[in-house]
Amino acid sequence: MFTFDNSFARDLGGFYLPADAEKPPAPTLLYFNEALANELGIDRSGLSDGEVAARLSGGALPDGAEPIAFAYAGHQFGTFNPQLGDGRALLLGEHIGPDGRRHDIQLKGSGRTPFSRGGDGKAALGPVLREFLMSEAMTSLGISTTRALAAVATGEKVWRDRALPGAVLTRIAASHIRIGTIQFFAAHGGAEAVRQIADHAIARHCPAAADAPNPYLALLDHVIAVQCDLVASWMGVGFVHGVMNTDNMTLSGETIDYGPCAFVDRYSAGAVFSSIDKGGRYAFGRQPQILHWNLARLAEALSPAIVAVNPDDQAAAVALIEQMPPRYYAATLNVMRRKLGLVDADEGDLALVEALFAALEQEEKDFTIFFNDLNKEIERGYQTTETPGPVADWRKRWHARATGPAEQRLALMRAANPQLIPRNHLVEAALAAAVEQDDFSPFDALLAAVRAPFVRRDTDDPMVQPPPVDFGPHVTFCGT
Repeated sequence: MFTFDNSFARDLGGFYLPADAEKPPAPTLLYFNEALANELGIDRSGLSDGEVAARLSGGALPDGAEPIAFAYAGHQFGTFNPQLGDGRALLLGEHIGPDGRRHDIQLKGSGRTPFSRGGDGKAALGPVLREFLMSEAMTSLGISTTRALAAVATGEKVWRDRALPGAVLTRIAASHIRIGTIQFFAAHGGAEAVRQIADHAIARHCPAAADAPNPYLALLDHVIAVQCDLVASWMGVGFVHGVMNTDNMTLSGETIDYGPCAFVDRYSAGAVFSSIDKGGRYAFGRQPQILHWNLARLAEALSPAIVAVNPDDQAAAVALIEQMPPRYYAATLNVMRRKLGLVDADEGDLALVEALFAALEQEEKDFTIFFNDLNKEIERGYQTTETPGPVADWRKRWHARATGPAEQRLALMRAANPQLIPRNHLVEAALAAAVEQDDFSPFDALLAAVRAPFVRRDTDDPMVQPPPVDFGPHVTFCGT
């Protein structure tokens, strides 16, 4: 089924602990991502759904698997925890795709590991379906993300606030190396351990860094670049991760751990959905600042390896962190110029974007619908019936700034402004139907819809409508 070559297990003894999945009583395949499997050369031919379910739930290991649980640490809501690790996940191994790239194959929710810290290591059906849906949505939106290969019902109940159906998610990632992974080995192993894990990350994610004068400084530079692009893309579609702890940020620049995530409906920089984010640390508008803070923690953790090569490069690492905000704003402008149909760059574009966000906040505009209305405005020749106010004033600035043929601008905008996002009320309704009523039809319909976010739909289609006025306040939970 997989073409395994498990370099992490082979080369990094001491950086993980072996662990075994718990065999579920009655594994049943709910979803298998055929398109992803074909893309990665994962061959399930000759295997029944039952056999696939067994291999992707812990019931029977795929050939070549070497299950291990990663060690990592992390800053959780600003407080450092030196001992975290995969408490409910197992890396089966690294699958080599047709292009030669490595892809981690991980089971999430397969039972206790040495890092479970008193938890049961299991996952409930709702969070597994949420991650499957959200990762497919983000992929279709063109945003870097881990992927879901399969969702398997285990046939058992897991206990949270009540008994819930259990499930296991098979997650695909370029790797599961997190900022918190580097932090763990900086705290417990020193420079040599940091060097070893960093060398592995360089080989996986930025091999050119190996030839740099200081490979670990080059790794830091690479992670800053991919994470700036990632968070800028989140902000461009109104995505709120919800728990941007350092153990939830990858060196690959992939979105990971869809726990209390959500999308904003009405624009609000202060939007918080997570039940555990009482102080709004990870609010929508604070995500760029948290990214900066997290990257500073990565620089600290990489510091032993950086200075071991050249002590003078400590100052260069500090400089990279100090230069992160303008790099992030450059990434944001790349996103926003496409969304606004700006075919060239102007030094006033950042102020234009900031003014837009302020106007949207004042008028509580629906974020996704607003940008689709901009598309329509160009289609009908800049005619607008906008009532007077901050948004109408901003539109005048936008019209004055616009250059280039309308068709060229519209092509940019149509490719950057999805008509459809996973609306929170639809997500919750689909998950409730699946979990409470064993009815997967709403989830099936929503999954199909989020896989085509740029397809034009009638504005009265329920999939693109804003939430009902009586929906909310919306609260999300880590859940797994």
